[in-house]
Amino acid sequence: MSASLPTPEQKTILVTGATGGVGRGVALACAQAGWSVWIAARREAEGNAVAAELDAAGGIGHFIQCDVGNRDSAQAAVAAALGKDGRLDGVVHNATSGLSPVPVALAEVSLADLQDHVNVALRALHALAEASFDALSASRGSLLLMTSEAGFEGKAKLPPYAGVKGAQRGFARALAREWGPHGVRVNSLAPLASTPAMERAFDLDPAMAGRVLGRNPLRRLGDSTQDIGRAARFLLSEDASYVTGHTLMVDGGSCPAV
Repeated sequence: MSASLPTPEQKTILVTGATGGVGRGVALACAQAGWSVWIAARREAEGNAVAAELDAAGGIGHFIQCDVGNRDSAQAAVAAALGKDGRLDGVVHNATSGLSPVPVALAEVSLADLQDHVNVALRALHALAEASFDALSASRGSLLLMTSEAGFEGKAKLPPYAGVKGAQRGFARALAREWGPHGVRVNSLAPLASTPAMERAFDLDPAMAGRVLGRNPLRRLGDSTQDIGRAARFLLSEDASYVTGHTLMVDGGSCPAV
């Protein structure tokens, strides 16, 4: 963790589930702008490694151990960022259930597995929103939800994942209306990126790669930092000061249901 403090020109951002994949890409893109970025995740070694990457990228990296599905843990993560940096300009909820890429028919989804999806995607979102509202209102900041095209069109064999991602978009629309008068923007971003989770999904369902890339006009998966992270950084920045309640598709044109 860097001992430096952010300058008035820098933003302080908290990103959940950013020890790898898209979350790491978002964190790196924000660090490249010189921002102070807090990695809120469970895995300490991986989180500290990403924090060091953020320092090397030109930002200020921090790790705070956090189980986002736990209300007290979410509040502690927000408090840590405020205690160190004195403000919070953005929260990115990227964490997803470890079951997200596992193909399963709806009839075979256990209640415990469904609850895990709901806990990480929705209960954690509620906890983060509750914990961060005052700080985001003070900074006129932004809440960004990393959702999925699955929440638009559904995904065969991924019904719990598609369900919670669709619910996140509804949550974002409602919060955008509720928080707008307080100067807080709320948006979603639906990425299609090359990540360990995507690679695992392709391994578990070999036909999936053909389905995904076959309908992608750009014929490639996005890069987590250059493609997805920069788009997320835009939504967190002043360049998007008049954008709220929106879901930005960053998927190479794959999803027609927008």
